[in-house]
Amino acid sequence: MLFRVRVGKRGVIVIPKEVRDRLGIEEGMVLELSVEDGKIVIRVRDLWSELRKRGKKLEIDVDKAERELDEDEELWLKRVE
Repeated sequence: MLFRVRVGKRGVIVIPKEVRDRLGIEEGMVLELSVEDGKIVIRVRDLWSELRKRGKKLEIDVDKAERELDEDEELWLKRVE
């Protein structure tokens, strides 16, 4: 499938709707652009989905984190007094 696009002011190009739909590209998404072997390569990268996946892998002990904050606060208060 070959699409021709025109380069507008400030280097803006419009990705055809058919391509956006096929790749799931939506307004506000971040795309990665690189030059490889004299070609422009644009990769779809959904940062929010990536962050959600990474966040699910995190193991957080909320009680431990709260204790550490309390301890840090106590140390800070001792220094200020």
